Amino acid sequence: MTDRIVFSVIGVVSVAALVVLAALMLGRSPASGSSLDVGALPTVNAVLNAASAALLTAGFVSIRRRDVRAHRACMLGAFAVSVLFLGCYVVYHYQAGSRPFGGQGWIRPVYFALLLSHIVLAAAIVPLALTTIYRGLSAQLDRHVRLARWTLPIWLYVSVTGVVVYWLLYHW
Repeated sequence: MTDRIVFSVIGVVSVAALVVLAALMLGRSPASGSSLDVGALPTVNAVLNAASAALLTAGFVSIRRRDVRAHRACMLGAFAVSVLFLGCYVVYHYQAGSRPFGGQGWIRPVYFALLLSHIVLAAAIVPLALTTIYRGLSAQLDRHVRLARWTLPIWLYVSVTGVVVYWLLYHW
């Protein structure tokens, strides 16, 4: 498969993910009459985000130790956990809608600034992660490393802030 085809697929997948998430978040009412209990999914999503952050960190440590096999396993594991997170996230928001932030005072602007940065970078991480993984798996190592220097910190930030947003939204 050529780079052109792969990057076209990455573009389509990235745009499709954004469209689905935007449709869920902007103006869609939750599903009515469903017997599916999604109450535990926000906690599951926080755990998946934490697992992603742990795998990303372990993958970084592994490559610094020149353990390519462990690095690959950790990064593909982080990707798998992130895909599972996205699936749970879509199911939750389709069934339950969005939960408004109830915090008051100084925490409110902090929460929304964190949420905004999280959302913007989460949108960016989809094509970044897919491209970085593709470059690694297709042995385009120079390009993989150059892109990974941007992808890793952004992906880690999105994973960690996902847990923080959950904690602020459900436990503040």
